[in-house]
Amino acid sequence: MAHEPSTADLIQIRELRDGVLVLKDGSLRAVVKVSAINFELRSSDEQHGILQQFGSFLNSIDFPIQMIAHSRRYDISTYLASVQTASEQLTNELLKVQATEYIRFVGELSDLANIMQKNFYVVLPLTIIPTTQSKGFFDGFKDMFKKSPTAQGFTSQQLAGYKAQLQQRADLIIGGLSGMGLRGSMLGQDELVALFNDVYNPVVPAPTQPNT
Repeated sequence: MAHEPSTADLIQIRELRDGVLVLKDGSLRAVVKVSAINFELRSSDEQHGILQQFGSFLNSIDFPIQMIAHSRRYDISTYLASVQTASEQLTNELLKVQATEYIRFVGELSDLANIMQKNFYVVLPLTIIPTTQSKGFFDGFKDMFKKSPTAQGFTSQQLAGYKAQLQQRADLIIGGLSGMGLRGSMLGQDELVALFNDVYNPVVPAPTQPNT
């Protein structure tokens, strides 16, 4: 009987080190989180300008990138709880009734419309090519097709150098996106841990039960 792959087998990440993703093949990744703009609300001229800037941005990049849109159902329970707490402090009975109706309306709307929360990311790769000192031309050429060093082969100094290269790429991406009104930031260690914990251990919000 064929061996069923485990979850660990399917995840290509070996470890997170100082805000850098180290994959099982030894290559590295950095992640830039990007804000969003409401493209549909812009005028036709503004939309045309944004598309032109986006094309120029793509043409300015000389390395591969991956753009990811991560969607998750938006959990409004915390927000509704805060509104409920605030409404309990009200002394005006009419405002209390309106707050209760508002909580019920938003809860029912969330259940019917299935409101989604979207986050956008740009993944930046860095492949480590083995050095070819004291080797002939053909030996060095063949080394380019070998797997990169494993994570255990990186010293702290080497990783700091690779992270600096990834940061330079991140700065280029962030600068290019800023021309379209987008803000970006390279995720750090804690932010990456939180992101992948959410991706691989999603918490599905329960249907809202507004107070009656």
